[in-house]
Amino acid sequence: MPPAPAADPSDKDDVHAAAAGDRQAFQRLYRLHVGRVYGAVYRLAGYDHARAEDLTQDAFVRAWQKLAGFRHESAFGTWLYRLAVNVALMDIRARSADPVSVMDEDTIPDHGETPFCAAEREELERAIGKLPPRARAVLVLHDIEGWRHEDIGAELGMAVGSSKAQLHRARGLLRKILGERS
Repeated sequence: MPPAPAADPSDKDDVHAAAAGDRQAFQRLYRLHVGRVYGAVYRLAGYDHARAEDLTQDAFVRAWQKLAGFRHESAFGTWLYRLAVNVALMDIRARSADPVSVMDEDTIPDHGETPFCAAEREELERAIGKLPPRARAVLVLHDIEGWRHEDIGAELGMAVGSSKAQLHRARGLLRKILGERS
């Protein structure tokens, strides 16, 4: 898993204060970390804004509920990020019986800084959003979030080889969706 961005010097103080029930300290933590949490959840949710917003809110509610148990063995941002990814992955597991949701052509994700032109980014995001949930999760966690296959396998309850196979499948499906020859 990639390292969390450098923490604000008051991050530790805010974590301790929030764990003691200080809502304003938690609000500062929220503002500091919501962008990274939302970005990861948004990609895992298949670029569905409403679902990503719900999952981000769920992640922060769970963080507030579990904050007293935070052991400070890692940075708060790392702990929160992992909690948010778990919330998104649980949502994927819960929806696994549902058909794969496909983005409407009219629903185009917001843009961030990217080396791609806007049209290429939109096309790629639509294509990733069309992937089956587990393949999308492996692709997002590996190629976008920088996770190792060992971590993905442990998180999704699959063997490392299955994670690699899902990644290969996801990339092949992306090439097919985007009209490229493999």
